[in-house]
Amino acid sequence: MIIRDFLNRIFWDPRENRADYEVIFIHRGVYMDRKNLPCAAIKEVKSSWFTYETPEEGEVVIPFHRIIEIRNLKTGETAWNRQKKNPMS
Repeated sequence: MIIRDFLNRIFWDPRENRADYEVIFIHRGVYMDRKNLPCAAIKEVKSSWFTYETPEEGEVVIPFHRIIEIRNLKTGETAWNRQKKNPMS
């Protein structure tokens, strides 16, 4: 499953709750160049990127190729991984 479809499923499938997920992505300038972001903080999902906004950073655009994985915070499991690209069960 491609990452855009996966994010859209989290956002629009009534069986999912985006607050249950976090996205881990490459973000230069932060510790180890990786950032964990609750999916609830994502404002918009487009064809090849998503945006989020924080008071410290303002609005930030993250291209999908920087996403490393998405974790289900409720279960502790990896829901999507760049290497495996595994779909949600």
